Amino acid sequence: AQPHLQHTSASLTINENADPDVRRDMEVAMNKIIPAEWNRDGTFRHTMEGDDDMPGHVKSSLMGVSLNIPIRNGRLALGTWQGIYLNEHRDQGGWGGGHARHIVITLQGVSK
Repeated sequence: AQPHLQHTSASLTINENADPDVRRDMEVAMNKIIPAEWNRDGTFRHTMEGDDDMPGHVKSSLMGVSLNIPIRNGRLALGTWQGIYLNEHRDQGGWGGGHARHIVITLQGVSK
């Protein structure tokens, strides 16, 4: 299965899905790596869509918008603790704030 997210300020990743603190810690880490303040201090020029827009584009590029997940016995073959994250990198206008997120999934292979 190859899920592909059709947006430039969100991403798809696989990470631990058992402890909700992982989601929070991932967001904190990404905000420290690419802070929204860069929109105000002259680091970025693409700033007209809000403080979190260009940082969202960078985070999306770093994390990626597509995955490749094997299928075994008709199910996604994820590890015991793994889950698929749709990472929203916008606080203003992202998913739930006006933008829809669409995922296209491609399946390849031989059915038995």
